[in-house]
Amino acid sequence: MSILVDRCTRLIVQGITGREGEFHARQMVEYGTNVVGGVTPGRGGQTVAGVPVFDTMRSAVAATAANASIIYVPAPFAADAILEAADNGIALIVCITEGIPILDMVRIVPHVRSRGARLIGPNCPGLISPGKAKVGIMSGQIHRPGGIGLVSRSGTLTYEIVNALTNRGIGQSTVVGIGGDPINGTSFIDCLALFESDPETRAIVLVGEIGGTDEEAAAEYARTAVTKPIVGFIAGLTAPPGRRMGHAGAIITGGTGSAQGKVRALEQAGIEVAPGPVQVAEIVAHRSLA
Repeated sequence: MSILVDRCTRLIVQGITGREGEFHARQMVEYGTNVVGGVTPGRGGQTVAGVPVFDTMRSAVAATAANASIIYVPAPFAADAILEAADNGIALIVCITEGIPILDMVRIVPHVRSRGARLIGPNCPGLISPGKAKVGIMSGQIHRPGGIGLVSRSGTLTYEIVNALTNRGIGQSTVVGIGGDPINGTSFIDCLALFESDPETRAIVLVGEIGGTDEEAAAEYARTAVTKPIVGFIAGLTAPPGRRMGHAGAIITGGTGSAQGKVRALEQAGIEVAPGPVQVAEIVAHRSLA
């Protein structure tokens, strides 16, 4: 098993005829993801990588019975793309687009949830269940099937840690990049709950960074609701106070959100925190968690 995506995923690529959309659609098809259609208004009837293109999500879902979508639509139009997917019965929506205004996300997130859908992102690398489905921009080559579930706010750190795990022969059940914006659709807690209930996932890696309080909330949740071992890593221990680093959400404000505070919260919850990305794999191997 895995979480969120697998061989039963039927994926629509919104923005498939754009440069990024077409490139990554081809990559996902080559990986083996079941990409059943794409959407670009005015391009209906075309094909990309053998995938039919539709003018609207309504027509795409009606023709393909899709249950997931991925969005490569420019920021000014991405909010409407998310809403169109949710309003047409898509259960899993993955938004790669960065730069969506926070006020748009304030409106979108509750609407998506009211439709019974799940949003991953925005401003995220997507997710992958190795050997089953790749939905996003992650490189399939560095992943291998296994028992480690990984959830991360940082795409780059995700790749580094996954590569370190794979180089040690440690595979992954599902790797989820939730994105680093202040408001996103899926939290650490959401993913911890899914990994906890997935019989294939034997241990969890949680990768956080400075800014916000999501990691602290995840630590408190894990203390009482997660029985599987967790290894953590927090980026930003050397970040200057008050300086935004990387993601829009990676800023320390009001005395909260520091890397030190997050590490302390995780350790108090019984979670071992690695000093660096490569050391995450070392801890997993040393503790025989895989």
